[in-house]
Amino acid sequence: MDYMIWLNGEYIPRGEAKISMLDRGFRLGDVVFDTSRTFDGKVFRLRDHLDRLYRSLQFVRIDPGMTIDEMEQTTLQVVARNEAQRSKDGDDYMITQIVTRGEGGSRGDAVARANVSIWIDPMGFERYAPLYETGAHVVITKTRSYSSDQLDPKVKHYSRLNFVMADLEAADVDPDAFPLLLDADGNITESIGANFMVVSNGVLKTPVDRSTLQGVSRMTLMELAEQLGIPTEEADLQPYDVYTADEAFLCSTPYCLLPVGRVDNRQIGSEVPGPIAKQLLAAWSEKVGLEIVDQMATRARA
Repeated sequence: MDYMIWLNGEYIPRGEAKISMLDRGFRLGDVVFDTSRTFDGKVFRLRDHLDRLYRSLQFVRIDPGMTIDEMEQTTLQVVARNEAQRSKDGDDYMITQIVTRGEGGSRGDAVARANVSIWIDPMGFERYAPLYETGAHVVITKTRSYSSDQLDPKVKHYSRLNFVMADLEAADVDPDAFPLLLDADGNITESIGANFMVVSNGVLKTPVDRSTLQGVSRMTLMELAEQLGIPTEEADLQPYDVYTADEAFLCSTPYCLLPVGRVDNRQIGSEVPGPIAKQLLAAWSEKVGLEIVDQMATRARA
């Protein structure tokens, strides 16, 4: 399926979009982005994602040449442009705003203009669907998250070689595993494009945001937990806290909540998904008017 994407004011088939190799995003990783997803064609928490995008832009001093309202309207227009194709199969997809500083010299002020694109990407149902029954596997890697002294994790950027190396490390241990990174002090941080949570003695715990992205999915789960009366806590978590947890799960835009069955080949909890994960998935499904796990299974078979 070749979706239509938006690149610097023009609609282009996804497979034909091109950007110059002189672009600073390609050459220097001088680029920020944000990704949301649709549920039945409707973008979930778009404004929250765009607020985070524009905070990232402000931090790295890139001017996209568009207000946040213009970015929102353009994003919704891209979604509308692809609706006929999406609705034929009852599909959903991810939608990503990517802003590079553009071409130019060694200083940001030498750049003529930013390159702005709004991308549509498939969801990856096939990988995630079986894991709601078997549980995802996770490996804690030697490769660490960036320190906030180096690159603030609140900025959503493409400087991700550490994620690439962590993914390779995890695959060496377990080809199906997701990596889980630590910070310089040995505290749990995040996976690739995903926050991490555990449940211990009925309390939902997630790492503090000192070395992790402030995920919109993470925020959604904390809000749902509060509505359900589930206690929550942001804390420094070590591998010990993961190995001894009653439940663990990843949370991210494409799959919302993905239960974890094994960490470093150790079984986590007595059932997958666990009771808290089931409650949260049910609440999220009710919130978006769509059974998340059922959609994953149906689309994976399509």
